[in-house]
Amino acid sequence: MAQQPKLGALAVVLRGDDALLVQRKNPPDAGTWGYAGGHVEFGETFAEAAVRELHEETGIIAKPVQLIDTAEFIHREMQGNVTHHFVLGAVLCEYVSGDPVADDDALDAAWVSLADIFAKRLPMSDKVDDVARMAAALI
Repeated sequence: MAQQPKLGALAVVLRGDDALLVQRKNPPDAGTWGYAGGHVEFGETFAEAAVRELHEETGIIAKPVQLIDTAEFIHREMQGNVTHHFVLGAVLCEYVSGDPVADDDALDAAWVSLADIFAKRLPMSDKVDDVARMAAALI
């Protein structure tokens, strides 16, 4: 069976000067902080997947606003073999309710100041700061 990229969605939720981030439990970015998200299921839009994954990982309820950007991530072993290939859609979401609690495949979930994100004060997945800048510019 031929391998192909996996389609995923990220929920980018801003509240005041903070963004909701999760610390990933699973490879390829285990231990790093990023946006809640996961696989887009067959027949599901980026927006639907983003808010579903957000709730599963953090308990937060949000409404999708718009697609911010898409990105492709290809992770390779030292020998060059591809281990993970994702095409991700980052969706700006409006916070509705809830307090972040890590669940599903997250180690932790927290509101993190945009200043800390921009200064990269946490170990973060690629482009978390860039996506936060784009999201803040849209609000």
